[in-house]
Amino acid sequence: MFMQHDHSGICPALSTIRKQADIFRQEQIMTKQYHFSLKTPFRPGNHPDGSISSAAFWFIFSKEKILVQIAEEDKVRVCSFSPEDLGLPVIFTRYLGRYGVIDCFVAELDDIPAVPPAMQFRGLRSLFGVIDDDLFSLAGRAIQIIHWHREHRFCGKCATPMIDRRSELARKCPNCDFISYPRLSPAVIMSVVREDRILLARAPRFPAGMYSTLAGFVEPGETLEEAVRREVSEEVAVSIDNIQYVASQPWPFPHSIMIGFSATYAGGEIRIDEKEIEDAGWFSVDELPQLPAKISIAHLLIENFIKKKSKKS
Repeated sequence: MFMQHDHSGICPALSTIRKQADIFRQEQIMTKQYHFSLKTPFRPGNHPDGSISSAAFWFIFSKEKILVQIAEEDKVRVCSFSPEDLGLPVIFTRYLGRYGVIDCFVAELDDIPAVPPAMQFRGLRSLFGVIDDDLFSLAGRAIQIIHWHREHRFCGKCATPMIDRRSELARKCPNCDFISYPRLSPAVIMSVVREDRILLARAPRFPAGMYSTLAGFVEPGETLEEAVRREVSEEVAVSIDNIQYVASQPWPFPHSIMIGFSATYAGGEIRIDEKEIEDAGWFSVDELPQLPAKISIAHLLIENFIKKKSKKS
């Protein structure tokens, strides 16, 4: 006898899973096309969706330092234990989202407490190239949320203590309903090329001998391209042309988004703004000074210049 089974409850579920898998694969393909994007998709959220997560990443900060686990052969890993598991008191904790199939959380401690021997607090910059690039970026996201939460304890309009909203990443004033979102400060950064030379400058705060591309914050009411042109003019008194977008990079020191451009020299002689810059000049590929670390979009802009000149030679 032929038995007919009812798959009405299974097929839709399988279909949904396949669709989600296809979306996941497509997102992986898309993110690999861009500099500084995560290799594995990350879905921000306000609370776990209830599905099973195979593990968790906890980005636990105290005094600007992140708690990491020290594994065999001194390998450093993002913490997989919650503050509660470790017996650590928190002043703030929040769900970040899901990285692939792993839930991510952020937490801030009141002070730097004693931790197990296999753990230590490290400065975030020191972890670049030490932990996975994706996790470094997520740690940057986490510390920006901590900065925002720490700096928006009270309403900017009426000074009432703010409360967290569960429906979105925001804080709301229970008195006047003012809503605060995480702060983000857009800044432009640009490579300026004059024939076979690139314009580089150094600020007093730079390590000895290091030069970088020009950069500056976007002002209210101006376009990104206008900001590029203004910053170059203000800092070195040079005019530029052919402004082209290159890439962007989240910069969590403390809450910026760096938008990178390339441009070509159009005229003028270098006259530095001594308030921000102590030296600037044109450098060929063969005479480049010490450059910014690979962590930065400045390094990418200079690297693009080097590659283009190398192809022509």
